[in-house]
Amino acid sequence: MAGVRWPPEDSDLPPPRVPAATAAAAAATEMISDDDRSVAADSWSIKSEYGSTLDDEQRHVDAAEVLLGCNFPAAASDYSSDKDGTDSNEVEASLLGLLSYWDASYAEDLANFHEHGHAGEIWFGNEVMETVAAWTKNLCAHVYQSQKEDDNNCTSDSGRTSKDLSGWSVLDIGTGNGLLLQELAKQGFSNLTGTDYSEGAIVLAQNLATRNGYPNINFLVDDVLETKLDRKFQLVMDKGTLDAIGLHPDGPLKRIMYWESVSNLVAPGGILVITSCNNTKDELLQEVENLNQKKTSMQELDPESGNAPVVFQYIDHVRTYPTIMFGGVEGSRVCSVAFRRS
Repeated sequence: MAGVRWPPEDSDLPPPRVPAATAAAAAATEMISDDDRSVAADSWSIKSEYGSTLDDEQRHVDAAEVLLGCNFPAAASDYSSDKDGTDSNEVEASLLGLLSYWDASYAEDLANFHEHGHAGEIWFGNEVMETVAAWTKNLCAHVYQSQKEDDNNCTSDSGRTSKDLSGWSVLDIGTGNGLLLQELAKQGFSNLTGTDYSEGAIVLAQNLATRNGYPNINFLVDDVLETKLDRKFQLVMDKGTLDAIGLHPDGPLKRIMYWESVSNLVAPGGILVITSCNNTKDELLQEVENLNQKKTSMQELDPESGNAPVVFQYIDHVRTYPTIMFGGVEGSRVCSVAFRRS
């Protein structure tokens, strides 16, 4: 299935920006401007700061309407269409794939930070962010211990493992306000870098990190699709960035560019963790399989190229997110999947 995307069940899990932006865009279909995007961003920041005031029954009603009325993208191939006209949902969703939208959004967040001290939106909510950070730490420790045991044929010390993990190079692509990196710092990681193609996001992230006692986190303005980074990282995090990239009008092409770029940013043996609300685990697995098949074909055409036939291998996924049955199908509004670079 394309994925069941549920709105939040409590105030700790605010909805992803997609529905809010869609609602804002629907009200101004004929006049989409940066001002409109700014209004949408302001509306979202209010929701994320104070949570939902809807009761549980109303949330379920709204959820059903969302599921029946929205056209969430399922995978890269779903963006191809022979339709003469552009579907209205696609136009609205594409706002989140534009740099101008995010510049306006983070300008609002930065203004709110300076005026009120607000951190702004946390994609998928605090609970998901904390879950991803803790789960990623445990996953990395398990992978590291397994590798050490294989190399030394002995049991690895857990205290030594935690110390070694602190030196892992970590990259958060599309870092936004950088709060995920702060959570990873709490888990013991210290070599942390966050990138975003919106300069406003980086300024906000730097301000928040300094205020919260994490001045050593490194933040850079960089577009993952045209990255200027010339190094590889042992752990690469993506929380919502692939979602936004897929919502660009050139979504299919951008997603191909994304996988090519990310495969060059993850060090051999390194880990990629993607958290998404617009893709299911199976859909992410299929995209990785498509990438691996492409590399295999390239190697067959050019055996001297040195391209590894398998780029990423699935490791695990978060299994603790709430699920819901809808139409006889079980799904979750968010998934986090980990892959290991060959």
